[in-house]
Amino acid sequence: MVPVVPAFTRLRAATKSARTLALLAGLMVVPSAVLAYADLLPAPLNLDVLGLGSDEQPDLPHVARQIAIGAPLRIVAFGSSSTEGIGASSPTKAYPPLLEASLRKLYPQLGGVTVLNRGIGGEHVDDMLKRLDRDVIAAEPQLVIWQTGSNDPLRGVSLDHFREATVGAVRRLQEAGIDVVLMEPQWCPALDATPGSYRFRDAVREIGDELGVPVIRRADLMQDWIREGKLTRKQLFAADGLHMADGGYALLAQAAAAAIVEDSGRVSVAEAVAE
Repeated sequence: MVPVVPAFTRLRAATKSARTLALLAGLMVVPSAVLAYADLLPAPLNLDVLGLGSDEQPDLPHVARQIAIGAPLRIVAFGSSSTEGIGASSPTKAYPPLLEASLRKLYPQLGGVTVLNRGIGGEHVDDMLKRLDRDVIAAEPQLVIWQTGSNDPLRGVSLDHFREATVGAVRRLQEAGIDVVLMEPQWCPALDATPGSYRFRDAVREIGDELGVPVIRRADLMQDWIREGKLTRKQLFAADGLHMADGGYALLAQAAAAAIVEDSGRVSVAEAVAE
């Protein structure tokens, strides 16, 4: 379980008016007011009304907006088999439902947290782009966590095409008013044995830097979990040596939750009002 971090740290240092605090307190009490106020906030998000300056914009502004006003948060987990949950003992042990449960505990003041699992095993970037509108944009999420780059080297997709297609899709999501977090390919024996596979991992990291999008560095995380004794290799991987088992998915959900907390600016209505 990800620990609850001290939230809204930067808000403590800022000048806070009684009007702002009263507004936030009212929004926590009246759900209809939350939704009405959410509709009035401009896009792209301006957090000045909550005491954050323009130089303090979080990496996930639309997520921060929902958290700050206590509105429902909708996330789409987009990807292939390790989003779908292949290797887990049941669908409930995949990382998206575990992430949903974790975020609900971290943010009990929200009007609900939903993580939609839109992972389909075996897909590469072109397969996923064919369903980007239907499975992702049409769901109207505030955030998409896009796990990609695993099947592309296995299926002979060129690195240049992968980069171009991924950059274009991320920009489409951003233009639709959706925050994006990228999740890089896993570390596993099958990819270790595929020449050039980690060029796709590096490409995901480079795209994140280029577009200002957070990247969950899954390959590094998985190796750290073994090195730190959190899991053995047998506990981390399913029998196929490609996908994660339950223990790996549980830790991945924790890492994703921690990334959302950090990249949304650690905003918390509850603590802001309590001060």
